Amino acid sequence: MTLIAILAGTLLAGIGSVWLAALLSFGLLARYTQHMLSLAAGALLATAFMHLLPEAFEAQASAHELFTVLLAGLVFFFLLDKAELWHHGHEHHGSGGDGHDHAHVHAHDHGHDHGHDHAHGSKSGGWAILAGDSVHAFGDGILIASAFMADLRLGFVAALAVLVHEVPHHMGDLVVLRQSSNNNRRAALIKVSLAGAVTALGGVVGYALVEQLYDYLPFFLIVASSSFIYVALADLIPQLQKRVSARATAAQIAWLAVGIGMVMLVSGFAHQH
Repeated sequence: MTLIAILAGTLLAGIGSVWLAALLSFGLLARYTQHMLSLAAGALLATAFMHLLPEAFEAQASAHELFTVLLAGLVFFFLLDKAELWHHGHEHHGSGGDGHDHAHVHAHDHGHDHGHDHAHGSKSGGWAILAGDSVHAFGDGILIASAFMADLRLGFVAALAVLVHEVPHHMGDLVVLRQSSNNNRRAALIKVSLAGAVTALGGVVGYALVEQLYDYLPFFLIVASSSFIYVALADLIPQLQKRVSARATAAQIAWLAVGIGMVMLVSGFAHQH
């Protein structure tokens, strides 16, 4: 039963986020792209602080060990971020790579949308983006599986959080794929959907891994929390801070609250059923 739930959750997060991104990118809702950043930040923070962390601290592991893993996770994601930017900079040295290219990779790897940066990225990077998507989706699948192993309700909330924060990311990917080799909408959607489906593979591997190392489940949850917290605080929220008008600020706060409320509502609904 747990494995079936993991497959359903990972497919919902991996492929559902792509289809929702296509609806936003190709439909009339494209103008709400920026609001997805606020929504994703609220959902990620609520999932980490109201669900994943409390679940981890209810286990027998010591608080000192869990906080150490949380700190190590945050530092790890920061170093990974820096390594990816450094590697990308060397790849484009002498070939016109500039701040736009850096911003493109930064946005792609951490699940938020920079339509402008994507539009100015390399037009030959379609397959590289798909490869990066697949690796990222595999990791998401493992994190979702660890949450499902702790509690089905928690797993569903984690899957929903991954779905929400992947939507802006996939919107940018669809734009790049359509530009890289003159792909039409359907071809771009199919390619990104296949990459998103790797989330289910990660879920199966995560199920086997977490089942064998069940005593370490609290630490898997802490790693998931550090990932969500890092993406929200280091990537999403800084982008929101660039818009300072009163109207934009009010909209950001409202969508942030919607993201938090959505997680609480879904959690409460799943708990009652």
